[in-house]
Order: sequence, then structure tokens, then C-alpha cells
Amino acid sequence: MNWILLFVAGLMEIVWAVGMKYSNGFTRLWPTLITLIGMIASFVLLALAMRSIPLGTAYAVWTGIGAMGTVIFGMVFLNEPASILRILCLVLIFSGIAGLKLLGSR
Repeated sequence: MNWILLFVAGLMEIVWAVGMKYSNGFTRLWPTLITLIGMIASFVLLALAMRSIPLGTAYAVWTGIGAMGTVIFGMVFLNEPASILRILCLVLIFSGIAGLKLLGSR
């Protein structure tokens, strides 16, 4: 269950990062509110997941999900570069997340 909380916390990190982009420096109300709600939800879920997941593992997985999600969002919706090297970096981040999950359960 805590891994599900951690995964959702990572998704909420994507939400607040994207919301921050659209908030235009916190000058637009709705994107700013979405950013703040996403931040609070992300931190609360991360904290709950850390009850049983080690700190380093939880934080690395959380930031990894957020980083991957925001990069993919940028590539798909914001016309950011989608080069082979950038995609390879995403694969490496995913490999690290998967490794931490697999090794954390030993």
C-alpha cells in the first residue's frame, strides 16, 4: 500500500510542476491553486509512504517519477526536444527507480 501512496505522490509532483509552469509565476489563479493542492497532496502522500519505505528510496523514487513525468509532459505537450539521448536518460531514471524498488524489498 505504501508503494501505491509513493507512486501517487510522484504523480502529484508532476501535477504541481506542470501547474507551476502554467501559473505564469503564480499570477494565474487556477493554475496556482492546482500547484498548491498538488504540492500539499504530494508531500502528504510522500510522508505517509515513508512510514515503511526507507527515506533514501522513497525520496529517490518520488523525485524520479516527478522528473520523468515532467520531461515526458514537456516532450508530448510543450514541444520540448525528444532526442534519443533524452529518452535514454529517461530509461536510466526508470531503471534506477525499478532497481530501488526491487532492492528495497530485500
